[in-house]
Amino acid sequence: MVRIGITLGDPAGIGYEITAKSLTKYRDKRKFTLIGNHDHFFNVLRILNIREDEFDGIKFIDIPGGRIEFGKVQEEAGRISYESVRKGIELALKGDIDTLVTAPINKESWQRAGSRFIDHTTMLQVLTDSRDVGTVFEVRKLRIIFLTKHLSLIDACRQVKKENVKKGIRMADQALKMLGIENGRIAVAALNPHGGEGGLFGREEIDEILPAIEEMKEEFNVQGPFPADSVFHQASLGYFDIVLSLYHDQGHIAAKTYDFKRTISLNIGLPFLRTTVDHGTAFDIAGKGIADETSMLESIRKAIKYSKVYRENYKKYIKV
Repeated sequence: MVRIGITLGDPAGIGYEITAKSLTKYRDKRKFTLIGNHDHFFNVLRILNIREDEFDGIKFIDIPGGRIEFGKVQEEAGRISYESVRKGIELALKGDIDTLVTAPINKESWQRAGSRFIDHTTMLQVLTDSRDVGTVFEVRKLRIIFLTKHLSLIDACRQVKKENVKKGIRMADQALKMLGIENGRIAVAALNPHGGEGGLFGREEIDEILPAIEEMKEEFNVQGPFPADSVFHQASLGYFDIVLSLYHDQGHIAAKTYDFKRTISLNIGLPFLRTTVDHGTAFDIAGKGIADETSMLESIRKAIKYSKVYRENYKKYIKV
């Protein structure tokens, strides 16, 4: 039985709600360990009119705390969510859980609580002593990995260099292998409109991206660069196994326009798989019982689907 740990996120947001709603889809909940504030979770169940006995048999790691008000940035909410993630990482490293699913946190709340980390991914990378951690979006057949993350657009464009693109291709191949896909088909998105039109709209494709692809073709099944207005659609139809997106919004817009609710994120390179929703805490609707749980449900399903193969391939491809 795959053991899934779920950190419940910021208690002032929708994480507790979407987790509760998602888990009602599972009759046998023994595979799950919830990590968060116990009292707040059962208060959310009452708001949702979900019977407490539906969660009989589930493991719960309580992070004690004071009363939380929905929809507001609070130091106590940040502390609870931070400690939840820290405990989840600890359980995964000890082998008490196989895979970690995380509900959304609020970065400002973490800062108020004194966290030295700005987000989940940074915390996971540091506390697991992992060298290269990639972020993969998955929505139906479409997978996207990112060359750059949270940079201004102009700074992201400056990172589109031959060696960086080669590194991105390696990470794309590694991500596919970790998910059980050997010799996966990798597409590289272009940076400029129409792929630069032979240098008319920029030379990055000519000077940096294409040379990187040509060098990597001997080792990897990689093609491109393809204009970004079509390559994600082609991948969604199954022509490619993953697309290397060159900057944050290039890939985010593609995935979320395709199917916002079902887009999820996976971290590749950690000693255990981490999946998460691709939305935030939604303070504006927190506590109202109207949050859509689809992304959390997809995160849980993908955690179950990939957990075993990820751990096997981590030992094979990453662990030294």
